[in-house]
Amino acid sequence: MTSEADPLTLVLVGPMAAGKTSVGRRVARRLGVGFIDTDRRVAAEHGPIPEIFAEHGEEHFRALERAAVAAALQEGGVVSLGGGAVTDAGTRALLRAHPVVFLTVTDEAVAERITGGGRPLLEGDDPLERWKRIFEERRGWYDEVADVTFDTSRRPMQRIADDIATWRREHA
Repeated sequence: MTSEADPLTLVLVGPMAAGKTSVGRRVARRLGVGFIDTDRRVAAEHGPIPEIFAEHGEEHFRALERAAVAAALQEGGVVSLGGGAVTDAGTRALLRAHPVVFLTVTDEAVAERITGGGRPLLEGDDPLERWKRIFEERRGWYDEVADVTFDTSRRPMQRIADDIATWRREHA
């Protein structure tokens, strides 16, 4: 049983287009808790993320992101991190005290999800190759922070969310 002082918390990490937001919202509903997307929080407080990168650099962005993650973890609920959040050692340290789910996805499945654009790191001639390279660079950090891994490639998001909610209840 959780209380205000000890909120039910679950963190979702994984690469771009793994389904962190869509699965996260569903898990939060299943658990009866709030949902926080830290990228959206940073953008709401500081402006569009591509502009933060362009004007202040990645190090500055990661500091803003780390602060957003810390605040979200204090609030509790289901917390979805941006794909690159795990690259920051301070953010990884914050995650150690919380259950973390690594959402992974195959190259084939992600190819269908990234065709719409809107992902600055993937812009260019071959978005799928860029995605693969970024995922491989970060994979060790995802594994480092994760307590459990769920693949979102082919199963319905609702079923994945149900399985994650069940896992979280069993590890409360």
